[in-house]
Amino acid sequence: MSENNDAKHIIILGGGFAGLWAAKELSKHDEYKVTVIDRNNYHLFQPLLYQVASAGLEPEQITYPLRGTFRKMLNVEFRMAEVTGLDLNKRVLLSDVGSIPYDGLIIALGSVTSYFGVPGADEFAFSLKSAEEAIDIRNHILSCFEYAQHETDPAIREQLLTFVIVGGGPTGTEYAGALSELANTSLRRDFRGLEKDTVKIMLIEGEDGPLNGYPEKLRGYAKKRLKKLGVHGYYNQHVVQVEADKVTLKSGEVIPTRTVLWTAGVRGNKVAEKMGVPLGRAYRIITNPNLQLTDHPEVFVAGDMALPMDGDRILVAPTIAPNAIQQGILVAKNLINHFAGKELTSFSYHDKGSLATIGRSSAVVHLGKLNITGFFAWITWLIIHILYLIGFRNRVIVLINWAAEYICFERGVRLILPKAKDTIPHGKADEYEASSTEGSALNNRSVKEK
Repeated sequence: MSENNDAKHIIILGGGFAGLWAAKELSKHDEYKVTVIDRNNYHLFQPLLYQVASAGLEPEQITYPLRGTFRKMLNVEFRMAEVTGLDLNKRVLLSDVGSIPYDGLIIALGSVTSYFGVPGADEFAFSLKSAEEAIDIRNHILSCFEYAQHETDPAIREQLLTFVIVGGGPTGTEYAGALSELANTSLRRDFRGLEKDTVKIMLIEGEDGPLNGYPEKLRGYAKKRLKKLGVHGYYNQHVVQVEADKVTLKSGEVIPTRTVLWTAGVRGNKVAEKMGVPLGRAYRIITNPNLQLTDHPEVFVAGDMALPMDGDRILVAPTIAPNAIQQGILVAKNLINHFAGKELTSFSYHDKGSLATIGRSSAVVHLGKLNITGFFAWITWLIIHILYLIGFRNRVIVLINWAAEYICFERGVRLILPKAKDTIPHGKADEYEASSTEGSALNNRSVKEK
């Protein structure tokens, strides 16, 4: 970081889309010192996490070191730390590496999975919000096939080869298509005697079809495409209980399974509850239309954590990457204008469109009045995701992987990897005890008979 002792210090919490784009905007202003804080030392491209979980990509192909990102931003530095609290009155951030004073603060810590209080969901269902979780899911899915190969009990074998995805939004829809492809191409060749109808993939959605909020034409196409891929759609259904070996629906139907992936909703990062900030719906932080805390005008919120309100009216702010990018840029500009005593700009979400891929060579794309389905929509989806990936090397490798997968009908990362040991926490190394990795693929949610 370039030295400027008179510069105001701005802290950005979170290295996701909102935090990264806020840092890029602030890097244009040398009169500010900027510190980006995140618990991980990398930016994660969450829209492609499901491809890690379905053995299509490696996690390092959709991540990029934050220090590398900020290398040429001379007024921006990165610090890996865990946020533990916030003293709004003293303008001090509390973390596991100590207290850090600030003049301005941008909170952009993202969201976590919301289970809506469904019994057993938090304990037995997988979420897909981090690289570690994606690897856990991949390990678990592949382990289910390995155990099913020599399982003699038909009931247990059925549980092992039944995969339930809760939530038919973009993540759930894309993962259902990807998992169907994995099961019916690579794994059918790997596991001799595995019949197509043996593997069941079920998508449970509370609305009348997948991709709620998309144009009806695209929703209808997605529904037909999933059915063609062999995905069983349970629409207008709700999960009321998740157990180790089954899922119970509101209708009373019980689905035997050892695998539940929960993509049904998100809530604000739980760290917000330690900050003393006003919380609204889904534990998101309430802001004014400028994405600013009313009682603490030097604090701004962006991305999934922000709940912008104009009086009693909640402004449109979907929990998706394009919204986070727009808000990240805006809060950086508004913070600069706040320090300069200038008028701030209210947030207004600009919808750049929606898109989702549904298996091989198929996608839906909504751009303004343009609705595209099929192969050309898939090409559009590929191009947009490649462009938004951070790092030239990542773009090239992902493009090569996709090309190879398309040509060979093969998902290449079919590896059950041991769970990595925890990194040494902040403090003395000799106080650290590494956790055991025995049975790593099955540690959290065992697929063995209970």
